[in-house]
Amino acid sequence: MRLSQETLDRLPASVKSPAYDLGAVAVGIVHLGIGAFHRAHQAALTDALLAEDPSWGICGVSLRSPDTRDALRPQDGLYTLAVKDGAGTDFSVIGSVVELLCAPEDPEAVLRRMADPATRIVSLTITEKGYCHNPATGTLDENHPDIAHDLANPACPRSAIGFIVEAISRRVRAGIAPFALLSCDNLPGNGNVLKRIVEQFAELRDPALAALVRNVASPSTMVDRIVPATTDADRSAVAEALGLEDAWPIMTEPFRQWVIEDDFPLGRPAWEKAGALFVDDVSAFEFMKLRLLNGSHSTLAYLGYLAGAETVADAMALPGMQALIEGLMREEVSPTLPELPGFDLPAYRSELLLRFRNPALRHRTWQIAMDGSQKLPQRLLGTIRDRLQAGAGYDRLALGVAAWMRYARGLDEAGGTIDVRDPHAGRIAELARGLDEPDRIVDALLTMADVFGTDLPASAPFRSALIKALAGLLQHGSAATLRSYA
Repeated sequence: MRLSQETLDRLPASVKSPAYDLGAVAVGIVHLGIGAFHRAHQAALTDALLAEDPSWGICGVSLRSPDTRDALRPQDGLYTLAVKDGAGTDFSVIGSVVELLCAPEDPEAVLRRMADPATRIVSLTITEKGYCHNPATGTLDENHPDIAHDLANPACPRSAIGFIVEAISRRVRAGIAPFALLSCDNLPGNGNVLKRIVEQFAELRDPALAALVRNVASPSTMVDRIVPATTDADRSAVAEALGLEDAWPIMTEPFRQWVIEDDFPLGRPAWEKAGALFVDDVSAFEFMKLRLLNGSHSTLAYLGYLAGAETVADAMALPGMQALIEGLMREEVSPTLPELPGFDLPAYRSELLLRFRNPALRHRTWQIAMDGSQKLPQRLLGTIRDRLQAGAGYDRLALGVAAWMRYARGLDEAGGTIDVRDPHAGRIAELARGLDEPDRIVDALLTMADVFGTDLPASAPFRSALIKALAGLLQHGSAATLRSYA
């Protein structure tokens, strides 16, 4: 039998089910881009609050494919959230998604729902591509095909930006206050980026409309939770646990983080009761995540892959890896972070180490290692600059950069080919071609000014630290290098 409202009473006691009247839940949030991350993160936190206030149900909108709608509609929007760690799996049925729409099939239905006075928040997880912007400038890409279409056909939009502006226009004409915009995508200053793009689009449509759009609230957020793709094995495990079939369950980790700027003129769910943190400015938390979480992730991914570790948990099990990452976070990264009053930084570092060790989530080192030339400046090099300026050590950070250099050459420690996925993979291979000496490899790759700038290559201490770290990796290998930290 299939999971649905009619079959909820068949669930075993070990599976948590909605502790509220599903029939009483009304839509208060329209979410554009109802993918796995949203259902593991924002929808799950909202579900925990519906017993207290059932007016914050979610209308999930697919902007491209009907797959999610087709999977969940026969289940009345219900789905299973399976939270996995080394101790086992906890299963919960989530009921916060009470309506599902597919925008390409019925854009008018989406616009009606967004223009409804009951809709007080429009949230988004549409990935960076969905913003139809130029990432380098943070501005609207006026030549994007969907943007061109939406400007010519405002009542029948394709893009999230087109839907937002048309819905605001309809609300204004009807005398209804605009909803708050809530980007939940992994973009720095995501609320500011979204607001800027929406204003630019509105300006192209109608300058008078743009003046109204400028008053729309668009708080920035920081989100974090690992949500692997659901496999057939996952579906089978969920079916066994529930005694019911679920077409699209979600697998995730226990850790979750949501930091939100508190700017919601029409109200909001009490997400803080479910674990969210409301702040005046999210940028300091984004900075912390980028350096502590992402910097550590990249370091362990390159070193772990070179040592033969397929997953993050495998990498953390290598002798010396935990000590290396713990020391990197505590001694080299944390001193560069701004003050976060009331935030327990040591506890956060401990949580990161715990989630890195989670064997239930097979987060591949090769996947994290992708696009290193784009990630290094924010994740590692900025921290190194701060340490250099402070006259402080950065040996572990330098090892992470050297591991990237070793990895990006495209040959593993056995001489086999590494499938390097990077926008500059060809350029890196050409720069390092035929080079075996660590100083020559470092000097060649430091010519990439778009990665290292001009200051770091000119720093003799930085160059020396990289050569020393790379020489150790080339001579002894990653596993032996890590063991020196054990």
